[in-house]
Amino acid sequence: MRVDKINYYLDIAETVLERGTCLRRNFGAIIVKNDQIISTGYVGAPRGRKNCIDLGVCVRETLKVPRGERYELCRSVHAEQNAIIHAARDDMIGSTLYLVGKDAKSGEYVKNASACSMCKRMIINAGIQNVIIRNDKAEYTVIDVNDWIVNDESISGVFGY
Repeated sequence: MRVDKINYYLDIAETVLERGTCLRRNFGAIIVKNDQIISTGYVGAPRGRKNCIDLGVCVRETLKVPRGERYELCRSVHAEQNAIIHAARDDMIGSTLYLVGKDAKSGEYVKNASACSMCKRMIINAGIQNVIIRNDKAEYTVIDVNDWIVNDESISGVFGY
C-alpha cells in the first residue's frame, strides 16, 4: 500500500530527527511548499558548541524543568528553528512545517507534541501556514498557524504543552 503524502513527509521528518543530539527529546522538522522540501532541521547545539550527548548532561533535565518551559536554559536550537533559519522567507510563505518528536530514552513518539512558544513565534513570522505533527506512525494533528495568532498564549501566561 502506498503511504499518503502527509505521512510520507512525516516519515522524512522522522528520519531527520535521528540526527538530533538532545538527551530528553529529539525532533525533526521539514518545511514543504508546493510539494517541494525547502528545508530540514533537527535539535542540536549551535554550530561549534558541544552537544548534550557529547557532554552527557542536560541542564533542563538536571534542574527538572517541566516540558515546554524555560527553554533559555537549553543548549539546543530546536528543529523548527533550524529549518526556518536555513530557508528564505519568500519560500516559507504559505508552506507547511512537518514535525515529529521522539523521547530520546524510550524512542516513543512525544505525546501531545507541539511547538514551544518561541518556535510558534518564529513559525508565525516565517509565514508558514500549517504545522502537521505526528502523533503515532499513522495519525497526526494539523494546526492552522492562524490559530496561534488568534489564540496568543503569551497574553494568558499559559506555559508548557
